[in-house]
Amino acid sequence: MEMISYDKNERVKGATAVALGNFDGLHIGHQQLIKTMVHEGKKKELKTSVLLFTTHTKNVINKDKKPNMLTSNNQKIELLESIGVEMIYSMNFNEDIMRLSPKQFVEDILIDKLHVKLVVVGFNYRFGYKAKGDSNYLKELGKELGFEVIVVEPVYGEEEVISSTLIRKLLREGNIKKANDFLGRPYEMEGKVVAGNKRGKGLGFPTANLKLDEGYLIPRFGVYKTITMVNGKEHLSLTNVGENPTFNDYDISVESYILDFNQDIYGEKISIKFLQFHREEIKFNKKEELIDQMLKDVENIKNN
Repeated sequence: MEMISYDKNERVKGATAVALGNFDGLHIGHQQLIKTMVHEGKKKELKTSVLLFTTHTKNVINKDKKPNMLTSNNQKIELLESIGVEMIYSMNFNEDIMRLSPKQFVEDILIDKLHVKLVVVGFNYRFGYKAKGDSNYLKELGKELGFEVIVVEPVYGEEEVISSTLIRKLLREGNIKKANDFLGRPYEMEGKVVAGNKRGKGLGFPTANLKLDEGYLIPRFGVYKTITMVNGKEHLSLTNVGENPTFNDYDISVESYILDFNQDIYGEKISIKFLQFHREEIKFNKKEELIDQMLKDVENIKNN
């Protein structure tokens, strides 16, 4: 996949079809939009592309209320490539970009840098300073400046419009199955394995303590059935998200016990895919009670 950067003042060679949006989570609604762009762009013999903000727009618009991320930029790039996107045009969203009027955004970026001939957006797409531009105005600019605009209708799941906001809500509730259905894949967090308090090893259940790469949304506290990816291989695992109440810890941790695994992976990059909410965090009176529960947890996730 070709990577072009606005921040390096790079211009695209040739005409493009581009999908626009924040694409946080790249859920099945986003995927439908991007597949439409790829399909229509190829029919018109255009280079298929996505304009990707490397920082979430809300990080700049509302600095006091930064959103928790559903996907890292690396995850987005891999997913976009799998859908058939040929090029990513990356931009660091900052106050200069934020202050561009809708028409300036189209002229300076879409026309001058991307040479667009086709733009695909969602039904609720907004752009330009104070989000003054919408899909109808984009169509007007398209007629004036010589590009086509396709507006993709919302995608529904169980009579609800699928959105990143809805998926965040589901994850906070621990409704992993529904969140995964709407994402079109398991919710996944990446990070580096770091040294923890090593209590798990002392209990007979050594865990990989994850230092997250991004400001991911932390799902509901509890124990999950997961898949831990190590060096490209999948391993069944049991992951605890929370504060370890038995030991009176207050820092949030993500710790994965990988079944039938004994490799030293400190310092390595791994990812955890969440499959199923298994149980709430429990404060045990004795470590023996915790060990008994862990044995039951392992047996349960093996059989379910």
